[in-house]
Amino acid sequence: MTEPDSADVRLLTPADVRRLADRLGVRPTKTLGQNFVIDPGTVRRIVRAAQVGPDDVVVEVGPGLGSLTLALLPHVRHVTAVEIDPRLAEALPETVAAHAPDLAHRLRVVAADALRVTELPDPQPTALVANLPYNVAVPVVLHLLRLLPSLDRGLVMVQAEVADRLAAPPGGRSYGAPSVKAAWYAEVRRAGAIGRTVFWPAPNVDSGLVALRRRPAPDTEATREEVFAVVDAAFAQRRKTLRAALAGWAGSAAAAEAALRAAGVDPRARGEALEVTDFARIAEHRP
Repeated sequence: MTEPDSADVRLLTPADVRRLADRLGVRPTKTLGQNFVIDPGTVRRIVRAAQVGPDDVVVEVGPGLGSLTLALLPHVRHVTAVEIDPRLAEALPETVAAHAPDLAHRLRVVAADALRVTELPDPQPTALVANLPYNVAVPVVLHLLRLLPSLDRGLVMVQAEVADRLAAPPGGRSYGAPSVKAAWYAEVRRAGAIGRTVFWPAPNVDSGLVALRRRPAPDTEATREEVFAVVDAAFAQRRKTLRAALAGWAGSAAAAEAALRAAGVDPRARGEALEVTDFARIAEHRP
């Protein structure tokens, strides 16, 4: 397939972003977790870090005014943009037609809440690339990894603290339920830091890039739901030992201890010490 040169695309400048927002009567809202990227260099960096190519179909969540969308279109086969704000969803194709007219056919906009979508139109996505709304970043990532088995990898920009949680290895303070659940689906790593000044409005926190690469789920007889129930119980009271934290899940502290010993896990350990495979073994031994 012939790939147009990225010079054929005029990326949004800070003035473009504000002009578009004024025309649409849009003001970024905390309710929707909106912070629009106004720096062309940042969206170019995200596309490079995502390592997407001409065969990729990208799902982008929360495209907003189109800064990242425009940067993606020259490099991929197709972009499916999922946007919850109806004004932004309606305006995005017009923005792409104005700034990248030769690539407008590569875009499809789905006006929907990404947390509520149950399917996406073909072609099915191979990559998730998005500046995710801060308030729903983890649920969106987990929902799409579950919903879309075609997703091979992802690169998302999220609040720095959320990036740390998603990519944390066992043993640290940042390690928790999001870390374990993401690890069920993918290898997850930090892929860079993003400052506050590239956004409008500038948030009160820094952002981080998180890279995900799909891998097979743990080899276990337990279902994902069963494993995640153990994870939720373990981190709901993370300061407690697993024997105590899993008492409600197992029916009693004694039953929890029996399940943990059967799984080869020290009942005195805490959830932050366990890997996803450990949680899977525990789920297999629920009384």
